[in-house]
Amino acid sequence: MENIYDKYDLKQVVNASGKMTILGVSKVSDDVLEAQKFGGQNFFEISDLVLKTGQHLAKVIGSEDGVVLASASAAIAQSVAAIIGKGSLHHVYHPFDERYTNREIIIPKGQNVDYGTPEEVMIELGGGKVVEAGYANMCSKEHIEMMITDKTAAILYVKSHHAVQKSMLSVEEAIEVAHKHNLPLILDAAAEENLKKYINMNADVVIYSGAKAFSGPSSCLTLGKKPYIDWIRLQSKGIGRAMKIGKDNILGLTKAIEDYLKFGPENGDSMKERLTPFVKELNSIKGIDAKVVQDAAGRDIYRASVTVSDNSSIDAMELIDELKKDSPAIYTREYRANMGIIEFDIRAVHDTEMKMIVGKIKQIMKAV
Repeated sequence: MENIYDKYDLKQVVNASGKMTILGVSKVSDDVLEAQKFGGQNFFEISDLVLKTGQHLAKVIGSEDGVVLASASAAIAQSVAAIIGKGSLHHVYHPFDERYTNREIIIPKGQNVDYGTPEEVMIELGGGKVVEAGYANMCSKEHIEMMITDKTAAILYVKSHHAVQKSMLSVEEAIEVAHKHNLPLILDAAAEENLKKYINMNADVVIYSGAKAFSGPSSCLTLGKKPYIDWIRLQSKGIGRAMKIGKDNILGLTKAIEDYLKFGPENGDSMKERLTPFVKELNSIKGIDAKVVQDAAGRDIYRASVTVSDNSSIDAMELIDELKKDSPAIYTREYRANMGIIEFDIRAVHDTEMKMIVGKIKQIMKAV
């Protein structure tokens, strides 16, 4: 096969950043590629394919219903629109008609994050009006409740490392508040890995990115209670038309989730074992202090955390920039770079690439 990097003059990328959209998210398996190939080379009644793959996945997971959509962002917009319209075909065709007055979507202020686009953009795309509850550093059940009005359509909760963790009400508490007031709870769990946890908590709509936790193609699995999933599927005739997913990716995600349920993801112990020699090599570099840390949101994910010494002639931001130069370009997690800390996520990094990372850092540190 011809070298795509050379053909289009692209940089080869080592993805030590994690399952990030800007880098193409995940690697897919040969089995998933085979499912995509079958989808791409055959025909189906698409409505039947969407219905039955969603029902199949919901059954094996233990949810009332499910639907495969184009992305988690699309799912947020379509879920908001679905709940505002409540299954009205008129609303599907006229999603911004002012006669549909219950449009307020309550979200904890610390969860209105930019994950590549702000949560509020997708809420508003679905016709919702964003109402922030609480403050940047805290949100309680009471903060949510005081924002509920007769115009409230739903509560949206974002379970993500991007969101504020400190003094934040739990998913269970958000569900409790929503159901106390006869409102649905939409859970943006895009990068979460437990397919049953939130359904078992009685969340109404749960959104998972297919390409993140499950190493599928660009896609999303949305699980939840049957009336809401029915309304979301109906959005394919409305705003969902601009967000449609191909038959190849529907079958690719279905296979990816089947495999995920059978084999599971790499666990934290395996990551720590692979990280140990990597961290040891990093610590041999002057000006670098490395250690193994767990994901800030408490997931069973471990990374290498690298602190660049204050006495070094290069700071963390400069090191990040140097790592991205030339090919292969090495991308890292940059969220704490302003504190002098860089994290390396190795879930999509093999041993040869880890040695490549160490070698490139050594070259950079010697050159400055």
